[in-house]
Amino acid sequence: MQIDFHHAATYVLARLAGFDAEEGEIVAYAAQYVDDATDDEAIHFDNGARYSRISSAHRMLDYRNFESLAASRVWLPFHFLPGNQGLPAGEAPEGSFVERLVTIPNSSVAQDMIRATIADRDAPHGLQRLGIAMHVYADTWAHQGFVGLQHAINASTELTGANGEPDNEIVDRLKNYFINNALPLGHGTVLSHPDRPFLLWAYTNGRGERISRNNPDDYIDAAEQMCRAMQGYRAGSLDADLPGLTAADRHVIQRILREVRLDEAEERWGAWHHEIQAGSFSFGPATIEYVGEGEGSWEREALGEADGGRYAYREAFLESRWKRFHDALILHRYDVVHRILPRYGICTA
Repeated sequence: MQIDFHHAATYVLARLAGFDAEEGEIVAYAAQYVDDATDDEAIHFDNGARYSRISSAHRMLDYRNFESLAASRVWLPFHFLPGNQGLPAGEAPEGSFVERLVTIPNSSVAQDMIRATIADRDAPHGLQRLGIAMHVYADTWAHQGFVGLQHAINASTELTGANGEPDNEIVDRLKNYFINNALPLGHGTVLSHPDRPFLLWAYTNGRGERISRNNPDDYIDAAEQMCRAMQGYRAGSLDADLPGLTAADRHVIQRILREVRLDEAEERWGAWHHEIQAGSFSFGPATIEYVGEGEGSWEREALGEADGGRYAYREAFLESRWKRFHDALILHRYDVVHRILPRYGICTA
């Protein structure tokens, strides 16, 4: 998924789950910033203090290039959550280990990730962690069927559109891909097809199975479950009475997913923003903004500008939204890699 869903749609769903405008903006910013937090160098301050951060995405977000990132540190915990073939903790599916790493929509692993997020909701970084979890949760629908490793299981072929016609542009790009002799990472062989909400498409996966994908249906299911998860966060439990989306709000979301047929993610984000400003949702008119770097960004707000590679230390840094995001990023990864996945017999640390 891209900025239209990770930011704009996540904001909408947070508001529909009961968060106010400021809270919704924090959740949505954090959800999108997972794709933009590409630096992991330590921050050095002029008073000798330092802050170590981690990255949650590759700078180019190129699914063929992962040499600079360990899969267990980035792709698996933040973009391709292993699904254990849909089985609950303690049940080992048949097949090879890599089969257990395939992403499954709303898997038991994903549910446990949400529960861990809820357990951390009273922390200063609680809303940032919720946004991170919503990014990963949404991607279990978009990235289903793929693995966050360089592996032949991701080698997809015979891509076709809604009418069964070959996508010649994709076919040509795939030829170049395999000429490079690179094992595919994630959904690299189908490029951005999973990330465009309006697409109906099909492909043959690395097991030789023919797969048909209906992105609008997948995305509305993701929206419904994300709303419920955020309602569960507010209630303190996924076992609470979680009503999900109203029929009217669901209808608006479905309309946007199906009718906004724009290839550029920023243009689709603009369409969502127009609907939000127009008051199309039950929470009423609102406005949103996302600045990932530079003036107006969380990072600039927290750090200011560097002077000779160091930043002027301010006490407010400790309570900044940017630091809280990175605190949450570290805790999310630790919980997924070291606490949740081992309960499923999955070791990726």
